[in-house]
Amino acid sequence: MTASDQQHLLRRNAPAEPPAVDAHLLQQLADAHGVGTSFQGWDGLPHAVSLETLTKVLGALGVPAHTDEQIRAGLAEAELAPWRKTLPPAVVIQQGEPAQVPVHIPDGAPVSLRISLEGGAGSVDAAQQDVWVQKRDVDGVAMGRATFALPQDLPLGWHTLHAEAGSVTATSTLVVTPARLDTARDLEERRGWGLATQLYSVRSKRSWGIGDFSDLADLAALSGARGADYVLVNPLHAAEPVPPVQPSPYSPSTRRFFNPIYIRIEAIPELAYLRPRKRAALEKLRDEVAGLNRDAERLDRDAVYAAKLQALELLYHTRRSPSRQVAFDEFCRISGSGLDDFALWSAIREDAAPDDPMWTDPAFSLDSREAEALRERLADRIGFHRWLQWICDEQLESAQQAALRSGMRLGVVHDLAVGVDHSSADAWTLKGVLTPATSVGAPPDMYNQQGQDWGQPPWHPAKLAEAGYQPFRNMLATVLRHAGGIRVDHILGLFRLWWIPSGNAPGDGAYVKYDHEALIGILALEAHRAGAVVIGEDLGTFEPWVRDYLAARGILGTSILWFEYDGDSPLAPEKYRTQALSSVNTHDLPPTAGYLAGDHVALRSHLGLLERSEAEERAQHNASLEKMFALLRERGYLPGAGTGGDAEEQTIEALHLLLSQTPSVLLGVALVDAVGERRVQNQPGTTEELYPNWQVPLAGPDGKPVFLDDLPANARFNSLLAAVEEALHG
Repeated sequence: MTASDQQHLLRRNAPAEPPAVDAHLLQQLADAHGVGTSFQGWDGLPHAVSLETLTKVLGALGVPAHTDEQIRAGLAEAELAPWRKTLPPAVVIQQGEPAQVPVHIPDGAPVSLRISLEGGAGSVDAAQQDVWVQKRDVDGVAMGRATFALPQDLPLGWHTLHAEAGSVTATSTLVVTPARLDTARDLEERRGWGLATQLYSVRSKRSWGIGDFSDLADLAALSGARGADYVLVNPLHAAEPVPPVQPSPYSPSTRRFFNPIYIRIEAIPELAYLRPRKRAALEKLRDEVAGLNRDAERLDRDAVYAAKLQALELLYHTRRSPSRQVAFDEFCRISGSGLDDFALWSAIREDAAPDDPMWTDPAFSLDSREAEALRERLADRIGFHRWLQWICDEQLESAQQAALRSGMRLGVVHDLAVGVDHSSADAWTLKGVLTPATSVGAPPDMYNQQGQDWGQPPWHPAKLAEAGYQPFRNMLATVLRHAGGIRVDHILGLFRLWWIPSGNAPGDGAYVKYDHEALIGILALEAHRAGAVVIGEDLGTFEPWVRDYLAARGILGTSILWFEYDGDSPLAPEKYRTQALSSVNTHDLPPTAGYLAGDHVALRSHLGLLERSEAEERAQHNASLEKMFALLRERGYLPGAGTGGDAEEQTIEALHLLLSQTPSVLLGVALVDAVGERRVQNQPGTTEELYPNWQVPLAGPDGKPVFLDDLPANARFNSLLAAVEEALHG
C-alpha cells in the first residue's frame, strides 16, 4: 500500500475526529516507530487505524504526538536517535552471513571495534570499511559514522562489542545466531508423532486433584512405549504464589519460572525424613483433597494449591543432605538475579493485593530502598519460593528423562504463552522492558468480531533491544532447560503485535512491529543450545512471507485439519506443509468427538456468541463436515457415513490416518481425542462465570474421570495410538 493510499484510508475509514494534527505527518511518525497505520481485516479489506489510536500507541512508546509541533520534533529525533549512540543497543546477526556495525563518533576521531567472545574465549578485531557517510550535527557536535565489518566465522553465542574512540568507549551486545535451526533434521528422515494435552486435567490415582509433573513423566512413558516421540503440554508458567490463582495457563505471572501447583509432593526426597507428626499432617492434607480426583466436572485449583503449599512448607523446613544443599545452591547461582526478583515478588504478593498501588508506584521498584528492606525482612519467604522453583526444575528434569528413556526422540515439548498478566511478577520485575499502558490482543476476525484483548502488556521493542534482549534470552533458556521442544503460541507476535491502548475497545488498536530477525534468531540460538525443536503457532492473519521466513530459519509451523482449505474444499493431505506440526484440533477447539456432534455450536448459542441463528450455524458446520467426510471416503478411510455410535471413534481414527498421509514432519494426537472426551477446554469470548475455561478434567464419553492408571487398558486410547504408529512407521 502506498503512502497516498494510506492517507486516503485514514480519511475514508477513520472515525470522525477534530483536525488536531496533520494526518500525513502522524503517519510518517508512526512509520518511523514501526506502528501500522492500517491493517488487513478478516474480510480481506484494508482498515485504517484512527488518528487517536495512533497518538495513544506512539505515546505508549514514549513518543508524544498530540500536536504537529510534537510530531515534527519526534520525526527529527527519530532521524538523530541512532547518531546519539556510539553503538547500536544490540546487534543480532546470522552465523556465516556478512554483517556491518555502525559506530558514531565525533567526526574525524580514530576508532576501533573489538569483539569479546562469550565465556572469555578470547577476542577478535573488526575491520573498518571504506564507507563514506555524510556527517551530522548532533546537539552542536559534528558526528561521523565509521562502518566495521564483522568476521563471518564468529562462533554462535552471546558476545560483546567494544568501541573505542579516544576517551569515548562503548559496549553493546552481539548475538550470533544460527542461519537455520537444524534440530528437526532427523524428523525429515523419520517423521514423528506425539500426544498433546493440558497437564492439569490429566490425573492419576496418586494426584492431589490435579495433574502434576510425575503424571507428565508417566504419560510420557506410556505413550513413548507406544511409539510417540513427544508430549506437548500447556504452558507450565507460574501463576499467583497463593490462592486464588488464575485458571488460564496463558495468563501467567511469569513466563520464565514454573507453577509449583504441578509439584508431586511424594517425589520430594525430604519426605522420607519428615518426623511422624509432620508426616501425619502431610497425609491429612493429601486426604482432604484426594476426593477432588473423582470430580469429573470441574477442577478446584485453589483447594489443591492451598493444601500443597502447606505440605511444601513442611518439606522446605526439613533439613537437606549436604549433596541436596549443594544442588539447591547451584540452581540458585545459575538462575541468578531473575530468580531472586521473582522470589521477592512472590513473597510480597503473598500478602499484597494484585491491585495494590505500590506495584505501579515508580518509587517502589526493584532497586528502591523499600524493596531492599523487604528483601531482608522476607528472607525466609524468598528462600521458600526459590526452593519451590528448584523442586519444579528437578521434577521437570525427571519427566524429561522418563520420556527419553521410553524411546521418545523429543520428550517434553513446552508451550510458551504470548505474555503475562498486568498484575504479574514480570509486569513488576521487567517493568523497564514492558509497556504497561497497553494490552496485547487481536483485531476482529470471523470468530471474534469485536476483536480480542488478552490483558497482557507487550514488550517495548526499543527497550528490549537496549536491555540486550537478556529478558527474552533468560525466559527461553529456563523453559528449554529440560525440554525437547517448545511451541511458541502466536509466534506471529515476534513479528508484530496488536497493541490496544488503555481505554480502547479490542478492535481499536494498531500493529506494532518487532525486530523479528533478532527475536527469531535468539529463539533459534537458545533452541540450538538446548537441542530442541521449535514449533510456531502461526495461525491467524499474517503476511504471506512470514511462513516462508520461519521455514527458512528452521522453525516448524502449525497446521490444524479444520482450518486447512484449498478454496472451498478441505486441503488434500499431500498439499500440507512438510515443516509443520499437523493435528486434527487445538486447545481452543472442542475435542473431535464434540466437534463432530456440533457441541460447540450449541454451546456458543447458549452463551450468546453467535452472530446468526443456531440453525444457520449448524447447517454451515454440517456442510463443512460433509466435505471432510467426502475426502475421507475418497481416500478409503471412511467407508460408512461417518456419524453416530461406534462410527464416532472410527471417524476420529480416520481423520488421524488422513493426516498421517501429509508430509508434515510431526503429527499431533490430542489426548482428549484418544479417550473420547467431548468438552472444550477453552471457549474464547467467555468469562469464568459463563464457562469453566481451563478447569475441565479429563473424562471419557461416559462423563466419568479418566485416570492415567486406566490408560494401559483403555481400548480406545490404544487403538488410536496404534493406528497412528502403524500409519507412520508400520
